[in-house]
Amino acid sequence: MAGKIKQLIDQIVEKRSNGNPAIAKVTKTKLVLKGVNPDNFTSTSADDAQIISKVRQIASELGVVL
Repeated sequence: MAGKIKQLIDQIVEKRSNGNPAIAKVTKTKLVLKGVNPDNFTSTSADDAQIISKVRQIASELGVVL
């Protein structure tokens, strides 16, 4: 299923920001600092098990339940 990484990243940003664009930007920056650039993934990006695992770990560190 292509696009799983994008979907997970979007869920993290949505749940953390609750519609606040400033917090959404800060959350994306945190993802970049932790090694996952949200701009590199689209709905057609191939799924990589290692990156999915990393995104799930980051979500856990940020207190987001996916």
